[in-house]
Parts: sequence; C-alpha cells; structure tokens
Amino acid sequence: MKPFQNEPYSDFGQEPARTAYQRALADVAARFGEEAPLVIGPDQVGTKQRIESVDPARPEVVIGTASSADVDHVDRALDAAWTAFPGWAARTAEERAGLVHRVGDLIAARKFEFAAWQTYEAGKNWAEAEADVAEAVDFCRYYALQALDMAKPLPVYDRPGELNESWLQPLGAGVVIPPWNFPLAILVGMAMGPVAAGNTVVIKPASNTPLVGWGFMKVLAEAGMPDGVVNFLPGAGSVIGDALVDHPRTRFVNFTGSKEVGLRIGERASIVHPGQRWLKRAYMEMGGKDAMIVDDTADLDAAADDIVRSAYGFQGQKCSAASRLIAFDAIHDALVDKVVERAAALSIGPPAENHAMGPVISAVQHRNILSEIEKGKGEGTLVMGGRPIDRDGGWYIEPTVFTDVAPNARLAQYEIFGPVLSVIRVADFDEAIAVANGTEYGLTGGLYSTDEARIERARREFYVGNLYINRKITGALVGVQPFGGFNMSGSNAKAGGPDYLRLFMEMKTVARRL
Repeated sequence: MKPFQNEPYSDFGQEPARTAYQRALADVAARFGEEAPLVIGPDQVGTKQRIESVDPARPEVVIGTASSADVDHVDRALDAAWTAFPGWAARTAEERAGLVHRVGDLIAARKFEFAAWQTYEAGKNWAEAEADVAEAVDFCRYYALQALDMAKPLPVYDRPGELNESWLQPLGAGVVIPPWNFPLAILVGMAMGPVAAGNTVVIKPASNTPLVGWGFMKVLAEAGMPDGVVNFLPGAGSVIGDALVDHPRTRFVNFTGSKEVGLRIGERASIVHPGQRWLKRAYMEMGGKDAMIVDDTADLDAAADDIVRSAYGFQGQKCSAASRLIAFDAIHDALVDKVVERAAALSIGPPAENHAMGPVISAVQHRNILSEIEKGKGEGTLVMGGRPIDRDGGWYIEPTVFTDVAPNARLAQYEIFGPVLSVIRVADFDEAIAVANGTEYGLTGGLYSTDEARIERARREFYVGNLYINRKITGALVGVQPFGGFNMSGSNAKAGGPDYLRLFMEMKTVARRL
C-alpha cells in the first residue's frame, strides 16, 4: 500500500470530466428500477415489504427499491456477523488492511458511477457527489493504514523476571447506522473503520438512499470480503433500528444522524438486556448549529464567498453547514449585502444538470424546512429567499437569509438542516465568542479575521471540534481534519483521525513469570 493521499477531485470545467460524468449519469439512468436485497452472510434476501427510492428533483421517478427487513432479519444478521467474526479477527492486520484498501481502490475506479447514483438518489450536484465518493475512498485507504498501526504491540515498561505484553484486539459484531446526506462516504467510513480493526458489522442504511449502499455491497463482494463481515439491512428505523440497538449480541453502535435519534440510541444502548455480556459502546455524531464569525478586519469578499459555500452547499444539508453568521456591527450591513448578492446568483435546478443548488432530500424535509422559515418570520427579518420553487415537482427551496436574529431565537438554536442562514449582529469579539458558544452544539465553526490575537483566542475559546480560520467550514478531509464535535454534536469520535479505529478495539494485557 502506498502512503496515504487524499483522492483528488475532478475539474468539471474541463471537457473530459464533463463528458465522463454525463456518460455516468446516462448509464445509471438506464439502470433505474434496480432492486436491492438484504445481505445476510452469504444470502441475498428479498422481502415483500419494499422501500421505494425516488429522485428528489423529480419525485415521480423511482430510482429503485430495496427490501425492508423485519425483526427476524436482525437476529439472522447478527448471527451471520458473529459467525464471521472469529475468522475475520484471526486474519493478520496486513490481510484485513489489504482487502479494505482494495475496496477503496474499486470505489475509486467507479467514482463517477457512484457519484451519479448520488446525483439521482440524494440530489447532489456533480462536485458534491464526487467529493462524497472521494471521501469514501479516503476512509478505506486511511483506515487500512491505521489498522497496521493498531496491530503493533503497545509500549509497556519492563519488570525483572516477567514478560509483560499489551495489545489491541477487536470487539466483535456491531451495528452501523449512517445518514442519508453522505450516503456513501459516511456509510463506508463508519463500516470500514470497525472492519479494518477486525470487527464485523450490520449496516442499516438510510431509507432515503438505499441504492447507494447496495452499490457498496456489490463492491465488497467483488473485493472478496468474506461472507458475514458486512451485512446489509435496509428497513424502518423504528422497527429494525431499535431492534439492532437493543439486541444483547450487539457489541457496539456507530451512528450519525439527528440529535433526537442519537439521544434515543444512547439511552437504549445503555440498557443491559438478558443474555448481554458487555456494556455496549455507542458513538453518536448528532449535528450542529454552526457559526461563522466575521470581524472588522476580515476580507469581506472572501468571507462572503465562503459563507455562501458553507451555508448552501448541498442545500445546507450538512451537519457542518454554516447556519449562523455572527457579524461585527461595523461590517454587518456590507457583509450581508455581499452574502445576499452571491446567494441570489446561485443557480437552482436539477442536480443532473449540475446546478449550484438542487432539491432537499424528501417531502418531509421540504415541509419541515418551510415550516421553520415560516416560524422564523416572527423572529427575524427575511431579507431573501424562503420560498419553495416549483420545478418538475422537485423539493426545491430558495437560499434563505434572515437578519436581526437574536442569539437565543429558535432560528439561532434549532438545527433546520436546510438552506437557511441566520445573521446575528455583535459589538465585539467577546460578544461574538459568547454567541458562537451559546448553543447546545459544538461541531464546526469559523472565524474570518486578520487579527492574530483574535485568531489565537478563537483557537482556545471557540468550543467546537473543528474550527476553520479564513476558509469555509465544510469539507473536512480524511487524515487532514479529523471530524467530530463537542456537546450535543456527539461523542467526538473524530472520523478520519488517528484514534478512530481504537474506539472499536479493546486492550488485552498478558503478564508471564519467566
């Protein structure tokens, strides 16, 4: 395996990349109607209950369907995972790492195919979709190399007359529950990290994006992943999600999603059920209400560019998205004008046509976002956007900006998860930091400033897991910016970081008298 490097992005301003992506879109469209089965050990299982996946830009278009698991399938999947565990854990770290790395290579070879599926199923434009796939590739390659480091004996002190050794070993069979907004990257990262460490997993993919997950399962088979190491159970979270979390044979739970669901999982995972032999480990990444501070020394044009990228990339449907702009009074009006000008210039339309903004993921999400915008009209001044756009029945919403938002308003506290930016005016840096830290979340944040003293204060006092200075606050790179937040943003698992695999391992110590 080569030293780790992040998978490069394409330049869609160049004809070869544009042509290749358009070809992938056509190839994927020709495969609409595909059916994704459950994958339990060596078996592909079809069920009568189905999950229908649609194009959020054209909801009448069915991308495909997935079988929907029930509680009986949970028992079977965990049985398959535990059956596969001893053999997989017994393989050398080099064998496991080589296979996980190969999975990444196979995804990279199909980069535009996987991206095209996301364009249709998740509503991502070309750059957002390709970045998602590149991150999945990075997770595989990075975790493969980390698995080799984790296999090394741990340093302990010598003691005369004894041989003392400590090492890390995998936990067992766990559950992976990824979100719909990064349907390949987060699914792959949350599964391949534990697998690289020697564990086996059951994946419950998001119901909005099961076809992307099914594509990943096909790559695992091609790579030669042993049966039962990765099992695939689409289904309703309220049915099989709870059953997977509650099951006494679930060793760990790895979750990314909303705060409400994460707290539910954390509570349920803490209960010891009859026959359970361990305390379950549960890791939850649960979102944010992320802020960008812009002070009176900042380059306002650069700040406005990055605020718009951070707030409206993938329609604001990122846990790292900028949903609060905290602006110094001296530059507030000029900055808002620049943000509004840039946001108003964003093209809106079908992701397959590579517009800057596409639809939100579902009718439910569309309705919820518009409801929050309507509530927000009573809390702030709506200076742009806020309306649905009628195009092919797609779930489009204009980029939205509110000003005159109080720090404790719902607009400034509640994670809307859509293209809504709330602007909060502050007098100075002390107030800016207090407002930035004044939510229950602590995922990402940013500061635009040339004042070194303020930058240093932000490094110490801005309480977030990922802080960005003079750049956008989305787009963390695997191995470069380990990702995970504080407070109600989750358990700070730091995906793509050097300690991630350690979360799914336990230390054993052996002392032998000589």
